Amino acid sequence: MDADLSDLEAFVAVARARGFRDAARVTGRSASTLSEALRRLEARVGLRLLHRTTRSVAPTEAGARLLERLAPALDSVAAALGSVDELRERPTGLLRLNVPVSAAKLVLPAILPGFLAAYPDIRVEIDAEDSFVDILASGADAGIRYDERLEQDMIAVPIGPRVQRFAAAAAPAYLDRRGRPAHPRALLDHDGLVGRFSSGALASPWEFERDGEAVRIEPRVRLIARVAGAADLLVDAATGGGGIVYLFEEWLAPALAAGTLEPVLADWWPNFPGPFLYYSSRRLVPPPLRAFVDHVRALG
Repeated sequence: MDADLSDLEAFVAVARARGFRDAARVTGRSASTLSEALRRLEARVGLRLLHRTTRSVAPTEAGARLLERLAPALDSVAAALGSVDELRERPTGLLRLNVPVSAAKLVLPAILPGFLAAYPDIRVEIDAEDSFVDILASGADAGIRYDERLEQDMIAVPIGPRVQRFAAAAAPAYLDRRGRPAHPRALLDHDGLVGRFSSGALASPWEFERDGEAVRIEPRVRLIARVAGAADLLVDAATGGGGIVYLFEEWLAPALAAGTLEPVLADWWPNFPGPFLYYSSRRLVPPPLRAFVDHVRALG
């Protein structure tokens, strides 16, 4: 059975994107062109490869089997062809990154502007979310994660600050009214402004550490906001006097510098290692990703 390579690529793109429109945006081909390619491929294999409804697209059993074997092979072909571009003076193409929302706000702004200026022929697509998906299955070239979330068979490159802290803060007026905690356990008498991950889990307990003493606190929750895209709402609620917020120190830094938030238990704020850029060790590295890795390493 012969199948055109472009038809196979169309199938992988649509199956990964779970839709023709999203696949068209990623590939630069029209949705109708992708649909026609799928029709030809299904006719050649004699099996339906995708379930199609007005709302979604999902692989059939046959499609899932084909995708599992075909996607890595096509990725290797694309990377092999893309490696030829390294002989060119300037890398070109698309770089896809899957990153946590915190990295999109706190890490990438210091890196991307310089990278885009240095490589004008590279386009960058960022998928920011607070759930931790398999970057290869998501179609990304690389991801940013913290060390405990690194996957096997991955190369890890330090990116951004090497040490970060979680910080607690509240509005001065709130602390004047409710008191300034002298120990983490005193937080049990305060209102907590807490994030929730897309998994449904709350971003708690809050952890504190000083002189070898570690304390974990389940705050009395007054406000819950979805972490993805809503951390600024937690900061706003804190500056408005709604309670104590516990987030990355960098997220709170502007309000702390402006004096609209006051540090709470600053000598108890715990340190943790900074994030890593990671990508598969089993693939040829495409030129846009190689350029980004080199740029990150040059920044130190």
